[in-house]
Amino acid sequence: MQRLLTVLTLAPILALAAPALRADPAPVVVELFTSQGCSSCPPADAMILDLAEREDVIALALHVDYWDYIGWKDVFADPAHTQRQKAYAYAANQTTVYTPQMVIAGETHVVGARAMELADAIRSHAGTDHGITLELERTGDELRVALRHDGAEIGPARVHLVRYTPREVVDIRRGENAGRRLTYGNIVTGWEVLAEWSGGRDLDLRASVPGNDRAVVLVQRVGPGQILAAGEAR
Repeated sequence: MQRLLTVLTLAPILALAAPALRADPAPVVVELFTSQGCSSCPPADAMILDLAEREDVIALALHVDYWDYIGWKDVFADPAHTQRQKAYAYAANQTTVYTPQMVIAGETHVVGARAMELADAIRSHAGTDHGITLELERTGDELRVALRHDGAEIGPARVHLVRYTPREVVDIRRGENAGRRLTYGNIVTGWEVLAEWSGGRDLDLRASVPGNDRAVVLVQRVGPGQILAAGEAR
């Protein structure tokens, strides 16, 4: 089924092999916009599980809420994820949002679960070095973030803190995936902006990271636009 202007589902495809960490040069960040209520999403969800095993990729699953009306409320959905997807669409002059959709490095959009397109996009962004050194140190419930940029100012950018849980299994009882037991990976549970940063000065800050969820830091041009640096503290 399709829902234009708000939702457009896409055909399923096969999964991809994958890695998760670092910051200099940045690992490639892959954001998946998905929903438990979308019958075309499970293949893309499976790809995130594979990508989560890679060390050159940070994979993040953002569950949106605009499928909840169809009969099953996604237990991981957050309206903020929908707003982030809409912001990407606006920045790209697109008039629709849909699931599944992947955004690679904040720039490249991949429709659905197209393994080859995703692999090409990851490859094209791999090894990109924006001259940013990102150091993360997690001690208990506190995360220290240190940023340095070697070169001219990078322009308006934001430092984001993302929390995620690595894996959950959900029994879907209604909606398009009714009767299926699905495994989800790298499910985003929290997203906040820690600071605005232009790269003109070193930045050293601390953030609260209670609980066991993983912590990822992204440096992204305002837009949202290109992701300039990323790292993970487990």
